[in-house]
Amino acid sequence: MRYLSTRGHADRKQFCEILLEGLAPDGGLYLPESYPQIDALALTRLREVWHGQGYAYLAFEVLSLYIDDIPRDDLLALCRKTYTPEVFGTNEIVPLKPLQASGQVQPEMFLEALSNGPTLAFKDMAMQLLGNLFEYELARRGETLNILGATSGDTGSAAEYAMRGKKGVRVFMTSPHGRMSPFQQAQMFSLLDENIHNIAVDGVFDDCQDMVKAVSNDLDFKRQYKIGTVNSINWARLLAQVVYYFAGYFQATTRNDQQVSFTVPSGNFGNVCAGHVARMMGLPIQRLVVATNENDVLDEFFRTGLYRVRGTADTHETSSPSMDISKASNFERFVFDLLDRDALTTQRIFGPGLSQRGFFDLSKDPRFAKAATVYGFDSGRSTHSDRLKTIQSVFAQYGTMIDTHTADGVKVAREHLDPNVPMIVLETALPIKFAATIVEALGQEPERPAQFEGIELLPKRVQLMAADVALIKAYIRQHCQ
Repeated sequence: MRYLSTRGHADRKQFCEILLEGLAPDGGLYLPESYPQIDALALTRLREVWHGQGYAYLAFEVLSLYIDDIPRDDLLALCRKTYTPEVFGTNEIVPLKPLQASGQVQPEMFLEALSNGPTLAFKDMAMQLLGNLFEYELARRGETLNILGATSGDTGSAAEYAMRGKKGVRVFMTSPHGRMSPFQQAQMFSLLDENIHNIAVDGVFDDCQDMVKAVSNDLDFKRQYKIGTVNSINWARLLAQVVYYFAGYFQATTRNDQQVSFTVPSGNFGNVCAGHVARMMGLPIQRLVVATNENDVLDEFFRTGLYRVRGTADTHETSSPSMDISKASNFERFVFDLLDRDALTTQRIFGPGLSQRGFFDLSKDPRFAKAATVYGFDSGRSTHSDRLKTIQSVFAQYGTMIDTHTADGVKVAREHLDPNVPMIVLETALPIKFAATIVEALGQEPERPAQFEGIELLPKRVQLMAADVALIKAYIRQHCQ
């Protein structure tokens, strides 16, 4: 399996090369030259693996279609080491929970529980594997890696919990100062491991993301300091997320001729892009519904064809903060496919011109219609008021407490239900991570896992920094002596 850049760079690379690299040399994102195809026979076999051997073996089967430069026994060992009940709390790893009231003939929809990992967010599903892959590959090479990342909330803590104490790895994680929930801040900033560095940037998430991309695009600096990434621009992380679409499908269906739809709360487009990959492989997904909050860049695109980046002043601070993103860094992968893998056009609209213009418009391009007709995308938007009402209704009807981002997903999913096709909403986090809004909606505190009691009172270590690429480079140099 070889990987190419969405912007047309001539190189073709293997999985372990791009695992440690992040962005391609031309600033593009990596995708496989073609998606492996799952026919009816292969889908039956994967269903049997899921039911007979469980999530770790399903992960191995899916990942091995894309990874041919890690010995199969080693890859299986990495999957078995990652996806255990001890780490994720259940034997199923990603159990499906029906939203079904007493007396209802069938569930309104399903929640796929992705938040049972160490940081209580779906990011753990990929990040735990990524930590083990990094450690494995660095040991093979006898090298070190400096991970530079940006987080709007959950990516940072998931990355740090996955990488803390890992040999050969340092983490430099930027986050928008004061924009995460107190619980999210405490999860990250209370980690005092020597290889973990938290940097609070005076700005919004997009400022953090721009800094990471600028450093990644400085090839000399990137090579000198061995800079890698754990953001969703890293193909390995997105690939790991593909697996739980298969697991959700197998739990919601009994036959291969059945379809499902997924609704995915989305800011950076990585989570739902994994669903796009699964659908491209042949998983019977009818619709992929993108749920946004007030920062509705993606919803606007799927409704109109206009992709319009918001500036710092126009990025809303919301009660689903992990989606407070106005520039979806992973969106380029889908648009590349939408444009029939036209690298020149992808380079033109996502390259420096996007920063200068602030938008691109595909509404007049006949290929835009394929987003819905060929690739199955729909979208919707949720507000703070919607969030509160959804949290209240789900709790009243089903006795289930959901977090703010999952509430955005449920609200939008309800607008796209088909009585003949099960709808699966991807849960993004446990409610405790956004306790203030849960209290506002329900008048009660969400349950807090015992290991996180008093986390807000722990000592913290964090460096406050202006949104300046030179400053982050200097900080990395200083701590890589």
